[in-house]
Amino acid sequence: MSWLDDITPPGIKKMFRQQDDKSDALWTKCPSCEQMTYGKDLEAEEMVCPSCGFHHPLPAGARLNSLLGEKWERIELPHTADDPLKFRDTKPYVARLKDYRKRTGERDALLVGRGRIGERAAVVAVQNFRFMGGSMGTAIGEGLLAAADAAVEARAALIVVTASGGARMQEGILSLMQMPRSTIAVQKLREAGLPYIVVLTNPTTGGVTASYAMLGDIHLAEPGALIGFAGPRVIEQTIREKLPEDFQKSEYLREKGMVDRVTDRRQMTAELGAILSVLMAPEAVIEAANDDEGEASVEDEAVAELPEAAE
Repeated sequence: MSWLDDITPPGIKKMFRQQDDKSDALWTKCPSCEQMTYGKDLEAEEMVCPSCGFHHPLPAGARLNSLLGEKWERIELPHTADDPLKFRDTKPYVARLKDYRKRTGERDALLVGRGRIGERAAVVAVQNFRFMGGSMGTAIGEGLLAAADAAVEARAALIVVTASGGARMQEGILSLMQMPRSTIAVQKLREAGLPYIVVLTNPTTGGVTASYAMLGDIHLAEPGALIGFAGPRVIEQTIREKLPEDFQKSEYLREKGMVDRVTDRRQMTAELGAILSVLMAPEAVIEAANDDEGEASVEDEAVAELPEAAE
């Protein structure tokens, strides 16, 4: 807190918010370029700073609106036991759940909806980082299985938007068990011949990175997103070496081949629509195109129309 904070009237402070503030302040300060942006203007840009392109956190519901439009249908997820291990740290786990449910209006850290992206049916599962850091517990494991079942039933693609600090410590081994369970959800899609696409957002770490976040047919990432298992500070302390400045950022992982494309949030829907038009092209049309000797296939033409990656 600076000396200016001491003399600023409370009414003026409420007009502004920092990047991690969830209030209804009128203005938001960008942590990257420190420019102030009017709240409505920032929302119109899908929470991307118009000055420098910094990607602010986007609420899970807004993410679904962005990808599926306003007419998406919510998929109700199975309820799981609230506190299977009777865990307590500074306060009981059930008390923490109650607090976050009140703050977010959601039962847990996963929101799933179905609709269309372009001309293709899609089921989209979004991790809500505002709910206990998007941590992976039994509710997320059950939610991913339900999302996969819904996608298979509707013959739709499954798109998972990750944002998580990793496994939920309050659920111990039960949380870690969701890593192989999420793999089962992905396998259901593979057996049905349906696309599984992962959109990596800031941050995606821990057991989420070690499981379903890296099992996609295609991996897209938002600019500047932190993606990894252990954090860079832990790695530096372990190997006693200085890491590159952009280590574990989406652009760095794109260069190393762990991410297929880095895409601005404002172009993400168009990018996904183009990809799905390739991966879900009608089988009859593909066969007919492949039968025509000397002519490009539907897949080749669609790939040529994909938007260029945002570097």
